[in-house]
Parts: sequence; C-alpha cells; structure tokens
Amino acid sequence: MVTLRRVFRRLESVRVGVIGDFIYDTYTTGKVGRISPEAPVPVLHVIREEGRPGGAGNVVLNLVSLGAQVFAIGRIGPDIAGSSLKHLLSTEGVDVSGIIVQQAYQTPVKNRLIADAQQVLRVDFEQVESIPESVEQEVIKLLPHLLEQIDILAISDYAKGFLSPSLLSAVIEMAQEREIPVIVDPKGDDFSLYHGATVLKPNLQEAYAAAKLSKATPLEQVAEALFKKAHVEMLMITRSEAGISLFTRSGSRFDFPVQSKEVTDVTGAGDTVLAVLVFALGNGLEVQEATELANMAAGIAIERLGCARIDLSDLATRLLESDVENKVFHEDHLFALQQALKGKDYTVLGISGKDGMTTPLFRSIRKLSQKDTKLILYVKEPSVDEEFVPLLSSLADVDFVILQCESLKHLCETIHPSEVFVMEGESLVSLGDFKVLLGG
Repeated sequence: MVTLRRVFRRLESVRVGVIGDFIYDTYTTGKVGRISPEAPVPVLHVIREEGRPGGAGNVVLNLVSLGAQVFAIGRIGPDIAGSSLKHLLSTEGVDVSGIIVQQAYQTPVKNRLIADAQQVLRVDFEQVESIPESVEQEVIKLLPHLLEQIDILAISDYAKGFLSPSLLSAVIEMAQEREIPVIVDPKGDDFSLYHGATVLKPNLQEAYAAAKLSKATPLEQVAEALFKKAHVEMLMITRSEAGISLFTRSGSRFDFPVQSKEVTDVTGAGDTVLAVLVFALGNGLEVQEATELANMAAGIAIERLGCARIDLSDLATRLLESDVENKVFHEDHLFALQQALKGKDYTVLGISGKDGMTTPLFRSIRKLSQKDTKLILYVKEPSVDEEFVPLLSSLADVDFVILQCESLKHLCETIHPSEVFVMEGESLVSLGDFKVLLGG
C-alpha cells in the first residue's frame, strides 16, 4: 500500500507534454418529468449547460489539478467548440501553442444529457479524419521546441485521426533521443504504432483485441503477445472492476485491486489513470508506486459523475482513510501539502514536542478542532517520546502534523493558514493577525 509519507515527499510540479485527440465535452443537465406526446421518449427540462475539455483535454485538466505544468499538442477546427476548448485550456494555465487549427475540420463534440445525476443519452458531433500532411509537418516542426520544455510525455489516442503512424513514430523517436519517458493510452488493435514507448496502458478489451487472442487466454499470454508487437518497456492493463495489472518485459506481474466505494460513472476514468501515472512517473516514483496511486485515483473518479478532476487533496484524503500515519509531513512535503489543502481553510497550532502529550495540549487541540477548518500541528522540537507523533496522528481532531520545518514563520509563508496559535506553557495563545508574524 502506498503511504503518503513515502510518496508525497517526492511529488513536485512536473512539466508534462500531452499530445493527442482533443474533444469538447458538453453537459446538458436537467430533470425528466414527463413523456413526450410526439414519441415514447422522456422530455428533458434543461437546467444548465456547460462545456469542458475532453479526450486528451481531460488528461490535461487532471494533470493541472495535480499541480503539473502542461504543454498541449493537438488540433481543433475553426469553430466555436474549438475556440472554447482552447480558451478553457488557456485559462487553466496550459501552454496551448501546440494546438493547431486545421481548416475544414470539425472539433469533435460529445454532448452528454444528464437527468437526476444519471447520463441518459450522449450525442456526438464528429468526423474521423486523417491529419493532412501539411498539418502533420507543422506539428512535427513544433515538436523539438516543445519536447525541450518537458520532463515526460503522455500520448492520448482517441482514434480521431490526428495521431498518424508517421506522427507517432516521430514523436516517440524524438522523445527517446531526449530520454523523455513516453506513456501511451492507445486505441485500435495495432499496438505496433506505439513502438518504443515506455508504458502502454490499454484496457482489457483493447489488450485482447490487439493481441488477437480469445477472452479465454490467460492475461500473461496476452501481455507476452503485446510486448512482441509493441516493444514497450512496461504494459499496464486496466481491468474495470478487477483493477489494474502491470507487466514488465522480464515477465513480472503486479495486480492492483480496484479501490472504490461505489461506481457512479466510469466516464474519463482512463484519462485519470493516465494523468496520475504520468505525474507520478515524472516525479521519479517507481512504476509500482505510480500504478497504485493511479489505481486509487481511478477509484475516486468513478465515484463521481462525468469526467472528474482528481487532485492531490483527493488522494491525500483517500490515503488518510487507510493509515493515520499518512498525516505526518516533513518540510520537503510542503508542495504536496499545499496541493492537499487547496481550496480549504486551516488553522495551525505550533507546539513543542519536548513535553509530550499534556492535558492542556489535548484540551487545546479539542478546542481548535471545533472550528470549521482543518487543524495542522507544527511540532517545533523533536519529542523524547517516540510515541508522541504517532499519538498526535491518531487523533481524529488532527488533520496533519508537520515535522522538521525551518520555522513556524516559514510554514505560514508557504501554506497561508486562516489562523495561527501556539502553546505557551499551559496556555493556548492566538497570534492574532499572523501577518505580523510574517512581517517580523
């Protein structure tokens, strides 16, 4: 099981390139109260409509939510959907200089009709069109500059015609020359197109189809066949309710059971897996750790309606449910802690570890936990009691414990709490306007 302490200390912002098929997802949400008099179909009374980047765009959004710096490479049409998609990505801080406008091309649109939190129909507007050679060459000319700016590359193939064999070959070869890992979410049954990639991530159905084997064939034989066809370093097969299976070229297999409380909507779960996998590998995590983290993220995503955006706060919350020691951070965790606390109010209590757990400290923790904020304990000196920190982390009133930080001032400058308190002897003391602390 992945622990927050081991994984999060290694998570920082990473530069990711995402190349693939960008789709504009729209959601038409309403209520069904009657049957149409024109035909035996329900009438959807629309309450709201919204649009989001889909396809490779959903991978991008998940990466942004994790704290990555993202460079997008793809195509759109000269239409409202395309300009809306590009604008939405740009407002998220994504570098969209690699998004090419192809004349006479229609940006793919998927409109999901939703009633009472259930998708009742999807209407697609799209034309599967091979990329013209002129556009392909334009993209290839952009690749060297874009690849110089990234640490890892994600290929999100939705089989809309953008990722031609020659474009795939060029981008993978250029990435290999620069020792940039390439993680591929494939489509179709010809995995030789992704020759030389680092990790190939098909779902179970795609894996059997590409291996040209029956469903009765053991998964190990399927993996062996795919390695021969694709010549990738690792193979990750997502298996829906059965979780994820990871295979290496040496023949090793690692299984990760699904971790979900309930299944609401599987839309976009594959994109979530790709994004978290890329983010984790880009930060130098071992592939088994990255896969377990991605599997956990997928479990969270399918509990939500539509294409969900998973961030480090979501992962931290789920990890904390499995192990209270995951609450403990050190100074080199602060990037991940900031991501975990994003959008939340929190209070910091500075304490000394020398005295251990005293009655006044316990009462102060209980008092502050009544506030409608997260409670973070900053331990400024190590405790002689080895059980002190585990005891703090076991308290339901405590959300996080920070150790070995430079100073309380440095912590507050980094995470910007709502309020700051300290223990002075047996008394709980408010620092009032903690901005005074930061200025001092």
